[in-house]
Amino acid sequence: MAKIAKKEKSDRLYQAILTLKNEEEVYNFFQDLCTVTELRAMEQRFEVAVLLRQGMIYNDILERTGASSATISRVNRSLAFGHGGYQVYFQRQEEDSKEVEQ
Repeated sequence: MAKIAKKEKSDRLYQAILTLKNEEEVYNFFQDLCTVTELRAMEQRFEVAVLLRQGMIYNDILERTGASSATISRVNRSLAFGHGGYQVYFQRQEEDSKEVEQ
């Protein structure tokens, strides 16, 4: 997957996200930024990533989330060959879980 070239993106959006301090602020920001359809699509892709990470098979994910096989396949490619964004999240979640257990 190709990275978005510097000239093709604005850092302002990413910097704005980094200023948000809690779940409510993030939720409100994305409510303002995105349509309901866009939010649902991102939420669905994220849920697909979680389920793939848990080892769930395509048909079960499709049934559970309603995601198309193309969406599931795209997310799977991102997990395997993407830029590591999902992996950062999953690693931090695992680290947080271990800290809570201790």
